[in-house]
Amino acid sequence: MASALGKHAVFANRKILLLEAGKPRSYTFPEGKYSNRVSALSPGSVALLKDVGAWQQISQVRVQPVKNMQVWDACCDSRIGFDNNTADIAYIVENDLIVDSLFNQIKKLRSVRLVYESGMKNIQFPKENHSDHRFVEVEIQDGRRIWTRLIVGADGHHSTARRLAGFRVYERDYRQMGVVATLKFAEAGPNHTAWQRFLPTGPIAMLPLSSTLSSLVWSTNHQQARALLQMSEEQFTDAVNRALWDETHKLDSVDSVLRQIDSVVSPLLNRLIESSPTAFQLPPTVMGIESGSRAAFPLGLSHSSDYIKPKVVLIGDAAHRVHPMAGQGVNLGFGDVAALQNVLVQCLNNGGDIGSLHYLHKYQTARQRQVLPVMAGIDGLHWLYSTANPAAVLLRSLGLNLTDRLTPVKNFFMQEAMR
Repeated sequence: MASALGKHAVFANRKILLLEAGKPRSYTFPEGKYSNRVSALSPGSVALLKDVGAWQQISQVRVQPVKNMQVWDACCDSRIGFDNNTADIAYIVENDLIVDSLFNQIKKLRSVRLVYESGMKNIQFPKENHSDHRFVEVEIQDGRRIWTRLIVGADGHHSTARRLAGFRVYERDYRQMGVVATLKFAEAGPNHTAWQRFLPTGPIAMLPLSSTLSSLVWSTNHQQARALLQMSEEQFTDAVNRALWDETHKLDSVDSVLRQIDSVVSPLLNRLIESSPTAFQLPPTVMGIESGSRAAFPLGLSHSSDYIKPKVVLIGDAAHRVHPMAGQGVNLGFGDVAALQNVLVQCLNNGGDIGSLHYLHKYQTARQRQVLPVMAGIDGLHWLYSTANPAAVLLRSLGLNLTDRLTPVKNFFMQEAMR
């Protein structure tokens, strides 16, 4: 957010203070050695990073485009594939590289002051009859006090800004962990496919990093996550391959019904509408993992009832947190940045007060219209795919297979994800 505002001409003569809780870090990106936390950036997020000057460094260091996706169910033969012949679907980039490129841009901006190992301790809002109600007083952790027209809470799902400003938040623990690691393949290849298989315990996904490496994100219950972290590297590799290939969860009764329905529906669809299911590709076999790349983090959902208050606005995980299965968390956050930048620039060009709800409401309305349907969809998929109940498996399989056959519908979902 600081780089997006600091880069814009309307903020050239204004002061932006960025409080960073962590210590200064020196990032290195040795060839063939990848961080275990990555993001699938949409073309819309890439456009924002280009605008702030960060994408040049990212593209020069390393980035892996995703050209197609394969998603399938472990409980039956239902699947869906996404291909885009005109543009890349997403771009896989390490989180450390995104952060490093943004900090390097921020350090070039005269309008932005970066303070490490700091954060907010208290917020004092002005009283309505105060002589200057345009400013809010912020006490930072070293005891200093500053006055600002607007606080932007971009401090994650445990947001201090959200707590101090008194926002109400809905939270739910998925009782799952996301196990991550860097996977090695036996043979080098193009590796531009993102793979995701839905298991009864949660989805397992592989995101391409290079010709021989992919990043694993395996969502599962706490017990299995602990077991996966304690296994030897050989045992862990075997567990990943089993999760991708094992057929023990298959429900033959569901597959039988699906085949019968498909024999009737497919000819009708072919006559009525453009219908072309994507050919299914088999995932590559994993031969090993990068030593020391395994880790796990808790999964949950949270949503602030409001994104704005007078003098305060929330963005990213401070406002909304989603399950990683669709890879949309970071893209929703970058969408917040772009929307808030537009609103604040419009406000200043009109001579307005950037802390006023008059303009901040435009940001909240625009973002909630985008965020809430995505959150509901991802949460619904999480619960729908967290069971091996035959009725639920049949219902979700019919939906998945039908979407795969309806090319216009599938293209709509793909375009929405690429925003």
